[in-house]
Amino acid sequence: MIASPAIVEAMGVVRAKIQTIEDIYQLLRTAVVGKRPVRGVYNGRDRWFCPHRLGRNHEGRLRVLCYQYAGQSGSGLQAVGSSANWRCMAVEKLSRVEVVEG
Repeated sequence: MIASPAIVEAMGVVRAKIQTIEDIYQLLRTAVVGKRPVRGVYNGRDRWFCPHRLGRNHEGRLRVLCYQYAGQSGSGLQAVGSSANWRCMAVEKLSRVEVVEG
């Protein structure tokens, strides 16, 4: 049985809002328009990146073209400014997305 919100708050448990793909898309769009960096988790890895374009691939799935400047990557990050740090990420694989200062 799931506890009601009142019970959860009384027990001191913090409930995290689950981000939908729409939520994530809106945060990314805000970051693109405002030229702001983003932090999120992609494929289980913490990523810090600057999103530049939002779009869809040939299958119609949402993608974000971005420059990753910090965090983790399966292929590894190169020196700052390297063209090898450009990424095209599947929006549905992102979680815990937040627009950050900087």
